[in-house]
Amino acid sequence: MPDRVAPGLTAAEVAERVARGEVNDVPVRSSRSVTEIVRANVFTRFNAIIGVLFLIILVVGPIQDGLFGFVIVANTLIGIVQELRAKKTLDSLAVIGESRPTVRRDGAATEIPTGRIVLGDLIELGPGDKCVVDGEVTETEGLEIDESLLTGEADPVLKRPGDTVMSGSFVVAGGGAYTATRVGREAYAAQLAEEASRFTLVASELRSGISQILKYVTWMMIPAAVGLVISQFVVKGNDWREAVRRMVAGIVPMVPEGLVLLTSVAFAIGVIRLGRKQCLVQELPAIEGLARVDMVCLDKTGTLTEGGMDVRELRLLDGHDTTYVGQVLGALGASDPRPNASLQAIIDAYPLPDGGGTGDGDGWRSREVLPFSSARKYSGATLDAPGGERATWLLGAPEVLLAEGDPALDQVDELNARGLRVLLLARTENGTGPLDDGPTDPRAVTAVTAVALVVLEQRLRPDAADTLRYFAEQNVSAKVISGDNAVSVGAVAAKLGLPGAARARDARRLPAERTGMAAALEDGTVFGRVTPRQKRDMVGALQSRGHHVAMTGDGVNDVLALKDADIGVSMGSGSEATRAVAQIVLLDNSFATLPSVVAEGRRVIGNIERVARLFLVKTVYSVLLAVLVVCSRVEYPFLPRHLTLLSTLTIGVPAFFLALAPNKERARPRFVRRVMRYAVPAGVIAGTATFAAYLLARHSYSGRGSLQAETSAATLTLFLIALWVLAIVARPYTWWRIGLVLAMALAFLIVLATPGLQHFFALRLVGTTMPWAAVGIAAVASALLEWTWRRIAANGDDPASCATP
Repeated sequence: MPDRVAPGLTAAEVAERVARGEVNDVPVRSSRSVTEIVRANVFTRFNAIIGVLFLIILVVGPIQDGLFGFVIVANTLIGIVQELRAKKTLDSLAVIGESRPTVRRDGAATEIPTGRIVLGDLIELGPGDKCVVDGEVTETEGLEIDESLLTGEADPVLKRPGDTVMSGSFVVAGGGAYTATRVGREAYAAQLAEEASRFTLVASELRSGISQILKYVTWMMIPAAVGLVISQFVVKGNDWREAVRRMVAGIVPMVPEGLVLLTSVAFAIGVIRLGRKQCLVQELPAIEGLARVDMVCLDKTGTLTEGGMDVRELRLLDGHDTTYVGQVLGALGASDPRPNASLQAIIDAYPLPDGGGTGDGDGWRSREVLPFSSARKYSGATLDAPGGERATWLLGAPEVLLAEGDPALDQVDELNARGLRVLLLARTENGTGPLDDGPTDPRAVTAVTAVALVVLEQRLRPDAADTLRYFAEQNVSAKVISGDNAVSVGAVAAKLGLPGAARARDARRLPAERTGMAAALEDGTVFGRVTPRQKRDMVGALQSRGHHVAMTGDGVNDVLALKDADIGVSMGSGSEATRAVAQIVLLDNSFATLPSVVAEGRRVIGNIERVARLFLVKTVYSVLLAVLVVCSRVEYPFLPRHLTLLSTLTIGVPAFFLALAPNKERARPRFVRRVMRYAVPAGVIAGTATFAAYLLARHSYSGRGSLQAETSAATLTLFLIALWVLAIVARPYTWWRIGLVLAMALAFLIVLATPGLQHFFALRLVGTTMPWAAVGIAAVASALLEWTWRRIAANGDDPASCATP
């Protein structure tokens, strides 16, 4: 950082601007507001339909036929409570992960929340920092800013005093400070950046699929409901109250009211579970997206290895003594205001003695500085030694700074093969050649003298091997793409047991065109010397092959790839830029948290697909029953209380348990097609068999009380069929799933055997012939269900494959 020429605003000036409202008050929200949550759960299309029908039943009575209304109230309250819990978790995590830019006031630098920046504030910048407001550059030392996320410009832009800084861009190299010229809603780019990075309920395949299903259901409901209303009033012309009750009974089960609820609850509980593990989900669909991931791209530094490093060895190459070279390294470190992990290790190992800094004293002095950039792979500085000698020094990747075939590269290869990181300290041959202050310096690498090799040892994350093993077990391919030497990266990956690590490839030799790059990526596992632009191209190449790609990273060189990946995962200690563009932030910096995130995504989407079948089978058989009743001009076989009982035992209660169960299967595309492929035939079989049992009962019973007996026989038939649907959807079986199915069956038997419950639900099985006939019809229908679903599974879709115990 250059000398702090400007002291920034005074406390009085800040207070004055706050009073005038010149504050960066763009709202930063991690979730929907309480009002939005309540409105979204209460004011829905289906709640309106159910609410009207409930009011009708309250008029005509009795109250037990209005049980469905209380179920909807309970469901809505559950949805609100769970989403409020998720909001509390997200809001608390968002505060932890919130960007805190460094602002200079009264000559002192301090970190403050983004929302407390005022107009005219002097904001300091370093590598990885995100520009949070618009402004004008005041101080700069090799400041390079990437504006590609806003402008599409591929190359970093070198900034000089007076240049404009756009909010939403980020620093890739160098440092400096800029004055805020537009804050809050006046900074249009800031609004765009905030909208892109804050928590949102954006569209997803799961949500859009459910919306599409609900659209189909609405169109099926309207004609069926109209026909049912007319037919029941015609058939029961002398008893309008009974006609209304049976009309309502026909319409209510058509509504898959719990499907939307369980989707929201599953997402909300997923957020809460991940929040307990210090994982901030900035976009809800990120949970779903991780369930679809089949390829994860890992940056080595900060992901497989810990951020810190240690200097293990210093190998001299040109006869300089260790003391002198150590001083040069210390001076290079002191010249960089924000050293990366490698340079910090060098500073720790070779600190300049007191009074030997790079200022204006008698020690080492820095004249020109070229900050490190991931694109060029080196940094540099022109230094004045204590004796007055001036030289330009470079520190970076040996294979970039040295010509191919240089003898020093043999030593580099040997060290890299042991998993060590090697930096070359070199001196320009003319000794005093000026450093180009642009984003790249082609002249600096044309003629250098190798002085020393700095050997760094990286600390492997203790949990990295287990995490990679988890991905392998879950059929998720892991690709390591790093800016470090390919051999070194491969050696590190090999220590962690990553298959294919021995065949590490240098990304500089990869095909530039997308097809060739995609083929090389699928064939290889470890890639080194990857530039930030190449990381983004690699993600795009894998996506072009149909892969769902997750990208992890913590450095500024990962930002572009994180933004383009299907799911971007950033470490909490990463740069502000990476945290801003990532959908998921691991606040505890633990790579071991990633399997939990993937597992949570699979649990959510797999279980929603499972319970969607239950709800939509009910919708299909309800519509079919309504159509058959209208065509046959008979009373609707059920009262609302019957279908409330059936829905609760075969769908409502089981669905809550199934929606929250473990699930490890990777999600597959075409959610709507797969769900409807099971729901339609199952619903047709259930509806047809139930109506057949009802017609048979109408011919078996006569006289007073016959309608109740007919309804009871039809209810028994439908319950047994729906229970078999539940038994199929609950597969593969575990002890608790078997217990769940048996508990629902036992609950229905208790209703049939308890006189008080028989009266409450108007259920009474008369005789033995018709009840056993109902059981026989249900058994035939269940066998047909089993055969149909096995045929569907044989054609490539297994109805139980989305769930593993």
